[in-house]
Amino acid sequence: MNDTVSTTSAAAASASPVDGPLATVAIVISLAVAVWALVAAVRHRPPDRIQFVGLAVLEVALLALTVTALVALGGGDRPGEPGAFFGYLATLVCLPPLAWVLARMEPTRWGSGIVCAICLVTPVVAVRLQQTWEALGG
Repeated sequence: MNDTVSTTSAAAASASPVDGPLATVAIVISLAVAVWALVAAVRHRPPDRIQFVGLAVLEVALLALTVTALVALGGGDRPGEPGAFFGYLATLVCLPPLAWVLARMEPTRWGSGIVCAICLVTPVVAVRLQQTWEALGG
């Protein structure tokens, strides 16, 4: 019985459109930008072009992840917790532009700190997005 449940859970997890190479790429990009921004903040440097380009690339990856999720929804797949899923999805897509705007408004080391903080939050939201899709409730 437990083997059937674990096999079903594994099949559901592998079928998740928000859990795969695209999500992994977005998480890696986010963490790389966070490290770069942390180094800049520690060195008392304002946000630089690399941070802004990193945020743009991260946003493209997150938009691709969003399109993948929406295509799966159009194909009949459903998240386990739809309300939480859409909340996390909207938040995830808004985080890099938020970091961009706040970093532009604060052209000091604290702008780099803002980029670092938001890029550390992004992988957490991505993982929560994956968990809400996979929560099948039974």
